[in-house]
Amino acid sequence: MTEYVAVTGETPLVRTGAIKLHGPEGFEGMRRAGRLAAEILDALVPHVRPGVSTAELDDIVRQMSFAGGGVPATLGYRGYTHSCCISINHVVCHGIPSERTLKDGDIVNIDVTPMVDGWHGDTSRMFLVGDVPLKARRLVDVTYESLMLGIEQARPGNHLGDISHAIQRHAEAHRFGVVRDFCGHGLGQVFHDAPEVVHVGRPGTGPELRPGMFFTIEPMINIGRPDVKLLDDGWTAVTRDRSLSAQFEHSIGITEDGCEIFTKSPKGLDRPPY
Repeated sequence: MTEYVAVTGETPLVRTGAIKLHGPEGFEGMRRAGRLAAEILDALVPHVRPGVSTAELDDIVRQMSFAGGGVPATLGYRGYTHSCCISINHVVCHGIPSERTLKDGDIVNIDVTPMVDGWHGDTSRMFLVGDVPLKARRLVDVTYESLMLGIEQARPGNHLGDISHAIQRHAEAHRFGVVRDFCGHGLGQVFHDAPEVVHVGRPGTGPELRPGMFFTIEPMINIGRPDVKLLDDGWTAVTRDRSLSAQFEHSIGITEDGCEIFTKSPKGLDRPPY
């Protein structure tokens, strides 16, 4: 049975298994963190081009996080030493910034989580590098559409399974594979909290959505099969069949009559082409 707990000043800032229900202070905190996260991705748009290294992009993320009054939540998280994750082509998620340079035709996911006054703004977007093939562009489009269809189901009285089903149905209608090994998650003052938000499922199943819930929706969609494998670095996940993968992520909060997207782009740059 799902346990819900209203967040107070005495609520432990750890994952307990219960789903936290936040009040107005939490919404304000998430707006600040989410806006900085979105502004960082907006600022990266002119820098994501052929010849730039992912380490250079990581530097921009780090500098903007601190300049905006935040701290990159990934910096030092479980030994991770970078300020974001950058996943190229067949990398599903958690790609590690390096001296590798982007090439014409690449598709790239950049995932940032600045922490502002203790609140986590977690979001990612796809970027198209130069002249990207039509099939890859279609994958990116369908992945974004899947995210937004999932968000449409995020309202009180619905269940997490309604979000999952909307994502799965749209992606699989285009014969793409939906990754099962990674999922969205609750967040707020805890980086990864309950509930887990899987991206495949049946309507009416899973925890009921209640006002004050904060979580990410972040479908990872593959052109090929949904299977992934973890590389020896312990972080990078890639498609087993080497097919392209795409991901978009927003952090949202359930309101009395729907949901609020904390990480929408202030400049309207939520999806390519930018």
